[in-house]
Amino acid sequence: MNDDALPFDVTLLDKLADVAVGTGLNVQPGQQVVLTGSAETLPLVRRIATAAYKAGASVVTPILSDEAVTRARYSHGRDETFDTAPDWLFSAMADAYGANAARLHVSSENPMALSDMDPEKVGRAMKAQSIAYKPALEKISSFAINWSIVSYPGRAWAQLMFPELDGDTAQARLANAIFAASRVDRDDPVGAWSEHNAELARRRDWLNDQNFAALHFQGHGTDLTVGLAEGHLWQGGAAEAKNGIVCNANIPTEEVFTTPHAGRVEGVARASKPLSHQGRLIEDIEVRFEKGKIVKASASRGEDVFKKLLDTDEGASRLGEVALVPHASPISESGLLFYNTLYDEHAACHIALGQCYKDCLRDADGISDDDVAARGGNASLIHVDWMIGGPETEIDGITQNGDRVPVFRSGNWAD
Repeated sequence: MNDDALPFDVTLLDKLADVAVGTGLNVQPGQQVVLTGSAETLPLVRRIATAAYKAGASVVTPILSDEAVTRARYSHGRDETFDTAPDWLFSAMADAYGANAARLHVSSENPMALSDMDPEKVGRAMKAQSIAYKPALEKISSFAINWSIVSYPGRAWAQLMFPELDGDTAQARLANAIFAASRVDRDDPVGAWSEHNAELARRRDWLNDQNFAALHFQGHGTDLTVGLAEGHLWQGGAAEAKNGIVCNANIPTEEVFTTPHAGRVEGVARASKPLSHQGRLIEDIEVRFEKGKIVKASASRGEDVFKKLLDTDEGASRLGEVALVPHASPISESGLLFYNTLYDEHAACHIALGQCYKDCLRDADGISDDDVAARGGNASLIHVDWMIGGPETEIDGITQNGDRVPVFRSGNWAD
């Protein structure tokens, strides 16, 4: 789309590109960048490429998808092909990351793009892709490289969020929400991010000093004790990747997060917001954990999709992340449901099924998969976040001696 036809202030796309490259990735001179997104994101992709080259990037390689092409596969592809993925592409990505390329994804996908497609085919294709992507994902989940995600206001996404508005008005409203959440609607976005990162670091450091054995969540039907991995490490905001580059993995971000113990989660968790997954909306998720594993699961809508997700592999029904987000976060206070995990997870405390982040373990450099598992870290082909927090959320930290320390009260930090 021509810039002149975009129904929002395109100068803020320039600021978003600068934040994505400078604060999100922190691209270094001579570094390659792998840039992924949909064809619709080209106005931002082009600006990101320009900003990256100005920062000294050697090569920016864009890899673009298209919703119509994706839908064509599910409409006309032969049944036997849905267990196939482009291994060659993901192997090349893994090679690029192994050679220290940075990775940036521009999110704009229509959350309901596949809602009318055969969920069996979608599930098989996603599983095949997860298997093929695992070598590349390992470089990301272990924080071996600097990587980040930003968003572009896709039109179909906007119309899902604001069905009462015409297309232009809906897209403009989503654009404004993205610019505000990404702090690029301010006079000094870089300075705003510096202040925000400092506050997240303060929360992170306090949690690391506490070294809790577990967290106890209550509220909105949730009564859940999440044991924390041995030698867990809280992260949040800007962090140094193993290649020595400090970056912000998510733009926006409001969370501090760590690795739970895959075998020490007990109780009931109830979702406080819908989960958009594989083109389907899953609502009112409720699960029961015993010895770390989900033994009972239900949802008022999309239950079949959720249960297929849990059956992906052994680790899919265990936790790989627990994250704390105050109800007073700007994304929460916007009152918007984005149908996009990058935003909705930063509106509420959340948990993630599946793969853990190895960088949320102390002294994890070079650690083996067996050592990760021994410390309680989970392994899986998936990593899917869903929200359990809200204005009534109460969280206690349980110390190594069994004492309780207030962490959250009425949905926000207790201090």
